Amino acid sequence: MGRKLVIDPVTRIEGHGKVVINLDADNRVADAKLHVVEFRGFEKFVQGHPFWEAPMLLQRICGICFVSHHLAGAKTLDDMIGTGYSTGAMITPTAEKVRRLGHYAQQLQSHVTAYFYLVVPEMMLGMDAPPEKRNVLGLIEEDPALVKRVVALRKWGQELIAVLLGKRMHGINSVPGGVNDNLSAADRDRFLNGDTGLLSMAEVIDYAQDGLKVFRDFHKKHRQEVDSFADVDALNMCLVDDEGNADYYHGRLRVTDSDGEIVRDFDYHDYLTHFAEATEEWSYMKFPYIRELGRENGSLRVGPLARVNTTRSYATPLAQEALAEFKAYSDGKPTNRVLHTLWARAIEIIHTAELIEQLLNDPELQEDSLLVVPDKEQWTGEGIGVVEAPRGTLLHHYRADEAGRITFANLIVATTQNNQVLNRTVRAVSERYLTGKTEITEGMMNAIEVGIRAYDPCLSCATHALGQMPLRVSIVDASGRTIDERVR
Repeated sequence: MGRKLVIDPVTRIEGHGKVVINLDADNRVADAKLHVVEFRGFEKFVQGHPFWEAPMLLQRICGICFVSHHLAGAKTLDDMIGTGYSTGAMITPTAEKVRRLGHYAQQLQSHVTAYFYLVVPEMMLGMDAPPEKRNVLGLIEEDPALVKRVVALRKWGQELIAVLLGKRMHGINSVPGGVNDNLSAADRDRFLNGDTGLLSMAEVIDYAQDGLKVFRDFHKKHRQEVDSFADVDALNMCLVDDEGNADYYHGRLRVTDSDGEIVRDFDYHDYLTHFAEATEEWSYMKFPYIRELGRENGSLRVGPLARVNTTRSYATPLAQEALAEFKAYSDGKPTNRVLHTLWARAIEIIHTAELIEQLLNDPELQEDSLLVVPDKEQWTGEGIGVVEAPRGTLLHHYRADEAGRITFANLIVATTQNNQVLNRTVRAVSERYLTGKTEITEGMMNAIEVGIRAYDPCLSCATHALGQMPLRVSIVDASGRTIDERVR
């Protein structure tokens, strides 16, 4: 007699998804899947619109990583008008630095939100803690000083986004060929020196190290559980610069294996040559993979863990020190341990803060050379833009007709890239926590969600829908009779 366990929806992620786990007659996991049950439609919505509207429209896919969509779209438009990396013309150094600063500001506030609000509750309060305690309100009771620092750090990142893009959410600064505005010296000084209700850069660097301290303490107390929670094999992919170091804004796409060997290294404009996408009837989210390697061997991991696994070094001191510790733990090899993603995200919070400090001290941000105006003959009508969003590699691809109307749009978002490894994680965690069990416990339910939340998936990006639903978990026997059920 088989049983089926359903988690619908998974909580504390962006968007809707459910998990279905099938147990055999001996209560062993026979199958486990993450179902994404929302419809994706933005690629169709934008068709017929003027090409220059794409970065404004497509950033509304998400209220969290909108800057990444805006910049991927802007880089795509650069290609289309002949000022992109594919043409060799490129935007001005000041324009690129303004874009990078906005990108880093979003990564800082996004990582801080995902890390402290969504996963630290389990780290500090326990996976089995009651759900009414295992949240940010529980953290306030546990460590109010830490939460105050987290809120201030997140606010600082949001304020920097607002200054650079005009609004805290869905602002606009990047345009085809560059940006509309630079960063004024007065604003630069506000963020470097602090202002009323605003941290100084020195405080930001200090607060950014809190996440790594929390992880170190968690790992020290629960080393065996962290390291054995789930070990899920996958290739790692991210943008890298000429030195082979992860670059959040631009570079070549590099794919490495579990030994750290380079499997593929290519210009992202050639992505159609290298990628294929599988589909399943039980999910609206696709399954990308390296075409030549096949779906099973060619599936990818993107995001913080993939970037930290792939990068050779950092050019900022605190992040480099943390990176050296991370790599030494696995003898210099990449790690597939799912909860080490939390470690990687904590390192990237520090790295991002240091990158912001470097840019704020760069006088080129105040220069007026902001826009490259192309000749009409440079129009290509097609473009591809890639950035490293907080959750991983994000690709936009558009085509437009001679009148400038969009005829084609394709997006491959980070959560889609992670789809196969997410499903492998659900299977691995289910096998560890559910095998032989007949009763549903809160800790069992939450362990599966912890595995999913480690990737900080954005199902709204992957499927473009919003909303909230309750969580229902049921065990049903082969005759369809519900033998246990929990709702929250």
